[in-house]
Amino acid sequence: MKKRIRAFFKTLIALIILPSPSVMIVSGPFIEPVIVNHTCTNINQVPQRWIRKAKSEFSIYYAHTSHGSQIISGMEVLMAKSDLYSFNRKGKKGALSFYNQKRWGDLGNPNRTEWYYRTRKLLDRRKKDRNVIMWSWCGQVSHASEKDINIYLDLMSKLEKDYPNIIFICMTGHLDGTGENGNLNIRNNQIREYCRKNNKILFDFADIESYDPNGNYFLDKAADSECNYLDNGVQKNWAEEWCNSHPGECSSCFCAHSHSLSCELKGRAFWWMMAELAGWSSSESDNNGVAINAKTMIK
Repeated sequence: MKKRIRAFFKTLIALIILPSPSVMIVSGPFIEPVIVNHTCTNINQVPQRWIRKAKSEFSIYYAHTSHGSQIISGMEVLMAKSDLYSFNRKGKKGALSFYNQKRWGDLGNPNRTEWYYRTRKLLDRRKKDRNVIMWSWCGQVSHASEKDINIYLDLMSKLEKDYPNIIFICMTGHLDGTGENGNLNIRNNQIREYCRKNNKILFDFADIESYDPNGNYFLDKAADSECNYLDNGVQKNWAEEWCNSHPGECSSCFCAHSHSLSCELKGRAFWWMMAELAGWSSSESDNNGVAINAKTMIK
């Protein structure tokens, strides 16, 4: 069934002139959810042409506080290695247009609804130059109730309905050491379930923090945002362990509240997400440049 759906929409999109970079991209509904997690950090799997396509089509607005800055730090690591991953506010010299907003708070700061009104203010202004909106959490998911998360998801859904030409990205909260049975993971699972059931885009911040690059799992060992975990009551750090066992493979950058490896993994996952939104599918090695797959938007 999924193959028939893909074939149908590939044929349909081939008959349509793809939008230029200045045209806003319709955000939903989606055929399938776009879930970006620890399986999406091998940036070498992403064909360069899809990175370039994402840079030409998307204008990002990203609001965050300190934990959310980890994505930016990771993106800066990649940009230092290659101009392919360049970004700046206005998208100059072929870079991704990326508005890095640090003053407007986050999804829980100054409260759990202000982000919604500030997003509307941004999108209602005369200069409509953003087509992707992403906000991060700080530590507010740790103490959130089911109702609190429903407020977040309901407001996100309302934005999607009121601004159909904008892509909105959901996010989970960072790890806090409370493990699989902690409130944080319960609330993060609430967000994940909603995104899967309703075909949303999710940048799974917490899931990326739960695994090392080899796929070893640490959430069941009380992992926290700094990559610490418990091994028979002894605190260890999976990022330090991985870097020590892979000399020369880890970058060094300022990574707020965490290890530089964690930041880089999140930066890689961000670009993976952008490539998927531009049309790339990790399950399809080549689709002849047609910007459609099982996770791409439809009207």
